[in-house]
Amino acid sequence: MSKKKRLQKKLTREERRQLRKKKRRKRIIVLVIELIILAVLGVVAYGVFKLDKLDFNILDQNKLDVYKDTGPYTNIALFGLDSREGELEGGVQSDTIMIASINNETSDVKLVSVYRDTLLQQADGTYEKANSAYNTGGVEQAISLLNRNFDLDIQNYASVNFNALVDVIDLLGGIEVEMTAEEAFWCNGYAFETAQVTGKEMVQIKEEAGTQLLDGVHAVGYARIRYTDGNDFKRTERQRIVLEKVVEKAKSASFSTLNKIIDQVFPQVSTSFSSTDLLGFAANALNYNIVDTSGFPFEVTTSENVLNHSGSYVVPIDFSSNVSRLHEYLFGEEDYTPSETVQQIDNDIVYLTGVDAGTAAIQSDFTESEDTGDE
Repeated sequence: MSKKKRLQKKLTREERRQLRKKKRRKRIIVLVIELIILAVLGVVAYGVFKLDKLDFNILDQNKLDVYKDTGPYTNIALFGLDSREGELEGGVQSDTIMIASINNETSDVKLVSVYRDTLLQQADGTYEKANSAYNTGGVEQAISLLNRNFDLDIQNYASVNFNALVDVIDLLGGIEVEMTAEEAFWCNGYAFETAQVTGKEMVQIKEEAGTQLLDGVHAVGYARIRYTDGNDFKRTERQRIVLEKVVEKAKSASFSTLNKIIDQVFPQVSTSFSSTDLLGFAANALNYNIVDTSGFPFEVTTSENVLNHSGSYVVPIDFSSNVSRLHEYLFGEEDYTPSETVQQIDNDIVYLTGVDAGTAAIQSDFTESEDTGDE
């Protein structure tokens, strides 16, 4: 008689029942593990399938003028394009330029708007408005402009057509924005133009102060207002307000809503991130929090007297000091010493404009002084 049979003979009926039960439990656990693995693989496959809708653009890292590693931060260039024909990678004005800085240790996010009319050094050493880099040299020149002028290490970007923002906000059911009567008036005007470009219906909002629910065309119209106190400085603040509200609403959106957004919006987005990168961001999406926003330059004036240039420019006052403040704001670097390149840019701006450290600054931050009463 074999050892196995002798052992079975010694087992009581109850012990045999317990043994069979234990074996079944093991099979069930293995089956559950297999199902979980299949589910995860299915989700990943679905995510990759959806990500294929994006316009992926591999950048030449040698053309980005990366200055130095900023440590535990991921810095991303965000471009909002005034693209009427759907162009995403050049030959179009970057109406919005933002730097999103993610603290990888805390998942805190800070947003900085770069004023599009800011006089900055271009790739060929000449000086022009910040938004001209995207138009003349595409994404790589736009990113290199940010790195070169601000001592940054941006290596990735996302560009989106303004039409896409209209679709996102409509699919989210709109966003609530507090505004002045003057802003509501201009919001209707810009919304009318946006509706014509996107083919959407436009129903006027009330031109009065208070909180209003804005659909896509009105939210984009609000973000594009320039003709109030603060001009372009206030406009960039509105853009950050809209982006914050979209992010917060998207966090609580249903899966079906997010799926619709992906299907409708991803074809209007260009990015250098890989599918793996984006899946990683998606996995941590609920943990990201926009903790602060600001505009750059911090100390600034405007001038129509730029040597060998025509038109009005936003001019940094003491450019090197502005860059030092940017590093403190984003990365907590106190007493940051700008690179020789930044210091030379500072000297060039003073030479071209006559604007130096002693020039009086104009108001560019309106967060604390907003008045939502009738104007």
